[in-house]
Amino acid sequence: MIIELDMQSDVPIYTQLVNQIIEGIASGRLKLGEPLPSVRSLASDIGINLHTVNKAYTLLKQDGYIQVHRQRGVVVDPNGMPPVTEEFMIKQHNQLKPIVAEAICRGMNKQQLMDLLEQIHQEITKTDSEKENA
Repeated sequence: MIIELDMQSDVPIYTQLVNQIIEGIASGRLKLGEPLPSVRSLASDIGINLHTVNKAYTLLKQDGYIQVHRQRGVVVDPNGMPPVTEEFMIKQHNQLKPIVAEAICRGMNKQQLMDLLEQIHQEITKTDSEKENA
């Protein structure tokens, strides 16, 4: 998996890293049980502080996306992804609400928002063969 970070972004690097790993899992580029680089190795490979990678891995572990084993290292949780809980739904609502509000202020209608959401979903879940044919 290729990690692309925007060092000039207002989004913290650890958040960008978390988001990219979750997107990798959602898209199928990262499989259940697949090993991830060690904290030290990933930090070195992408040129960031190891504490930044450690923070990202800690958040991913807390949310149930990865496991850390003493022998196997860091792996995508082989038991599957965390379930949709009430807490998760509230988190999603709170994160999406300002995005939807800004879209409304800029004149987007409900159908445009739904179309954009569908497009993003398709981009993430498209198989490799579908991506090659696109």
